[in-house]
Amino acid sequence: MMLELNEVLLEGEPQTLSLMAHEGELTCLTGGSSERLTRWLLAMLGFEHVKSGYISLDGEPLTPQSVAIFRSMMAYAPSQLEPIGQVTCYTPPTAQDVFGLKANRNLPVSNSILDEEMRHICPNHADNRVQLLAVASLLDRPILLVDNPLPQSIDYMHQQAAQGRTVVLTSQEAMVTGAANQIVEL
Repeated sequence: MMLELNEVLLEGEPQTLSLMAHEGELTCLTGGSSERLTRWLLAMLGFEHVKSGYISLDGEPLTPQSVAIFRSMMAYAPSQLEPIGQVTCYTPPTAQDVFGLKANRNLPVSNSILDEEMRHICPNHADNRVQLLAVASLLDRPILLVDNPLPQSIDYMHQQAAQGRTVVLTSQEAMVTGAANQIVEL
């Protein structure tokens, strides 16, 4: 599956972005602030307004009518989970919450499967990004979007690409950018 951005301009961005992320490869967005990098991943999911240009999957453009189909083909691993607005008590979603959603209900996932996946990513999985990447990977979608992964998880992401996934990630880390098949500088 190929994810393409062709001369895409987002609201508030100074320049357009073009890239072609291919199945079996790691494409890394780098440069700029982490907020800017995250905005580009959210645009691929249809959560950011595209002023000009287009985003497509295998030549099919992202439109308001196709956004649900696009999202069903993608798994997103954010760098962190944050509540929106003022919250006095915030409990991040659990794996059961994610896999209890209607779209994910048929996936056979348990805490032991999640823990095993986290050990594959990084034996010392104290960082929340490991759990977020494991949950996204277990969704088993053809496109994996990863925001600011741990450098120790690069081998795991190569394994995901080798299984036929299109992997797009953001990072400023030299170890991560150096391991990518394609580097796209903002």
